[in-house]
Amino acid sequence: MFPAYELIGRSTTIRDLEQEIAYAAVTDAKVLITGESGVGKEVVARLIHQRSRRAHAPLVAINCAGLPDTLLETELFGHVRGSFTDAYRDKRGLLETAHGGTVFMDEMGEMSLRMQAVLLRFLETGEVQRVGSDRAHTTADVRIVAATNRDLPKAIREQVFREDLYYRINVVHLCIAPLRDRRDDIEPLLEYYMRRYAVAHGITCPTLTPAALAYLQSYNWPGNVRELKNVVERVVVRTRNGLIDVRDLPADLMNGRGATPTVAAPAGPTVAQRLYDEMLRNNGSFWSVVHEPFMARDITREDLRQLVLRGLERTQGNYKSLVRLFNMPPQDYKRFLNFLRKYQCQMPFQRFRAGAFAPTPEPVEAAAQRL
Repeated sequence: MFPAYELIGRSTTIRDLEQEIAYAAVTDAKVLITGESGVGKEVVARLIHQRSRRAHAPLVAINCAGLPDTLLETELFGHVRGSFTDAYRDKRGLLETAHGGTVFMDEMGEMSLRMQAVLLRFLETGEVQRVGSDRAHTTADVRIVAATNRDLPKAIREQVFREDLYYRINVVHLCIAPLRDRRDDIEPLLEYYMRRYAVAHGITCPTLTPAALAYLQSYNWPGNVRELKNVVERVVVRTRNGLIDVRDLPADLMNGRGATPTVAAPAGPTVAQRLYDEMLRNNGSFWSVVHEPFMARDITREDLRQLVLRGLERTQGNYKSLVRLFNMPPQDYKRFLNFLRKYQCQMPFQRFRAGAFAPTPEPVEAAAQRL
């Protein structure tokens, strides 16, 4: 009834991620997936594998943070008989097992420098040398999909991650936003997992009251989708009357950890709307109004994407006009696009040119004169 792995959500971020998965699936390029713990990095890795030409072959997963060096090396490369105590026979490693398929290396940022060097050699040669052997045993044709919640550029600066390995694995980079930055996905995720756990436990699917839904949508979900799944299963198995109210939510969720106040107040302008109006009303440049707070992490990628979408809607998908709209000189066009690409915020323009979105009234009259 339910697919083993799928993306659930309706935010622009999740739709863009779906497109990036499609792009990655048609190639054999190595993939680096980054994001906080619990955002669904393994789901994305498995979707890439399932939609690739390697789908007929195995996908094997290994948690690099869960094993010491010696065990991690033998798990990946295998070992020969007598190489260590209890090595009574030769053993194939996961790289050989997954020949023709995909190896998902979760928490790659936790590998030691020594193991990083061992892995780098395999990525460069494809040769598998089993632990205890003095020569390469075979070669393996596998696609590496790596994931980490660490800031690898920072780890490189701190000399705990190899720069050459980073560039080797960072061919296709998918960054998964935390759940608090894509709140439009919370309601469909809640509905999906309530149905799923109701079926799993053989009970009628309950319904959230508006107050419970509002609280869950305002909660910051520090554990991301993994935490949401846990909360949903807990309330589903405890429901008795088919209705889940605020008082039915877990106590640790209600003690304020990670939650933002739910105050009934008129909705103010979004961050994207505020930045958009500031640039158009005060002639502020994108580099000072948006770029500086973004680099200081005062605004999120989702805010930036929504801002770009709003601008493209106004310019009917024309990025050069968007540069003028955001008060940048024409020579900044390439710099602007490179910045958006670097942070996965370059939005598709075709739908605006096709008329899929009708232009919205411009709140600042001066903008109409500038274009």
